[in-house]
Amino acid sequence: MTEITPAPDANSPVFLAHEGGKLETVPTKPLRDRDDLSLLYTPGVADVCRAIAVDPALAMTYTTKRNTVAVVTDGTAVLGLGDIGPVAALPVMEGKAVLFKHFGGVDSVPVCLETGTVDELVEAIARLAPTYGGINLEDISAPRCFDIEEQLKERLDIPVFHDDQHGTAIVTLAALINAAKVTGRDLSAMRVAIAGAGAAGVAIANILERAGIADVVVADSRGVICTAREDLGPHKKRLAHDTNPRGVSGSLGDALEGADVFVGVSGGRVAESDIERMAPDAIIFALANPDPEVSPDVAARHAAVVATGRSDHPNQINNVLAFPGLFRGALDCGAKAITEEMKIAAAEAIAALVDDPTADQIVPSVFDERVAPAVAEAVRRGV
Repeated sequence: MTEITPAPDANSPVFLAHEGGKLETVPTKPLRDRDDLSLLYTPGVADVCRAIAVDPALAMTYTTKRNTVAVVTDGTAVLGLGDIGPVAALPVMEGKAVLFKHFGGVDSVPVCLETGTVDELVEAIARLAPTYGGINLEDISAPRCFDIEEQLKERLDIPVFHDDQHGTAIVTLAALINAAKVTGRDLSAMRVAIAGAGAAGVAIANILERAGIADVVVADSRGVICTAREDLGPHKKRLAHDTNPRGVSGSLGDALEGADVFVGVSGGRVAESDIERMAPDAIIFALANPDPEVSPDVAARHAAVVATGRSDHPNQINNVLAFPGLFRGALDCGAKAITEEMKIAAAEAIAALVDDPTADQIVPSVFDERVAPAVAEAVRRGV
């Protein structure tokens, strides 16, 4: 039976805020008379077209490509909503474009595609790419998102970045750098348990290991990911090979035994009895939205530092701390890709903006105007 959704309340503040969409196109040059028309369009535009045909790199000087990113989705993994399709995903992509512009001064265009195979989506995105200076992949289901990003990175000469993976990972690392300071821990000596082996979980595991944390254990809905399991797909096999150095097996609770850090990106619930198995003065990042894997009240009983993905609790792990500045820096320096060094540098820059970390402030506010410029500068240095 099809679920019937009530009609929207046209007077609701939410629907009023979205009425008519959240974006518009605004010219950057005046069109006042025939002289302006002849410069901006025919015949003057032909000179610019001919020059770019000879040297395509000139498009970064004489077109919007120099400051425009495509925000691309197929609507298969939207927020906490799941597979809702490209049209229903459009409000989220518009919102992303608003954040790009407000925080990073980056223009972006929502591109919502009908879903298909990995090869079909790669082909579609690659054919759209000449218009843009970068590609931000968004809300594409795992494990397809891994292959799509990798193939596009190989095929295109502009930055390709899957924010659900790497934006979350960058901000998580930034928060963990400061949480380690608050709890008096050495980052490299930490034991980290991650719940969730989708886009965010895989990227977080990878960036933590690159940052020097060797003891990372990841669990999915069937338990700890380890080499002994025979039900793993390709990306989880790689994860099993690259993580879990102590060979932990069993449930998430087993992974939490003695763990210093819990990172939840699964959307599931974690029992308090499992949280109790963590090390004293633990660090808990329960990032599922809108319902964290561990209630903040429960987490506070067992952890010295608690973070969520929500704006109504301290320490919000929000990707907006990363992606606007990341693309700002990449576009400004003409980067061909977002490198691993850039991601680490971005995380360190975000962490450094909190002068004296406390249990209730391990990351800067998303409205801290220093964030995007600091991340952009870190990215430029990382090229």
